[in-house]
Amino acid sequence: MIVLWRETAESRRAGFAVSRHVRRAVDRNRARRRLRAAYRAARAAAPASAALVIIAKPPVLHEPFKTLTDEMRAAFAAIPGSRA
Repeated sequence: MIVLWRETAESRRAGFAVSRHVRRAVDRNRARRRLRAAYRAARAAAPASAALVIIAKPPVLHEPFKTLTDEMRAAFAAIPGSRA
């Protein structure tokens, strides 16, 4: 998973993308759904005013959900900014 971010004056927002290395559309949609669910569980760790783009790679399909959520929290914690 890759997390790109940019500081904004607006409130937090997130976009989700899936690498084309995840071949089938069914798998890409499943990866996107897993990312959105992990984001909902981890969004409190993200800065209050940032635009986020979260990109899924093939391992997102097979990692346990707790691992995915913990990875996302760690990525959000590395982003400077106030949490609200």
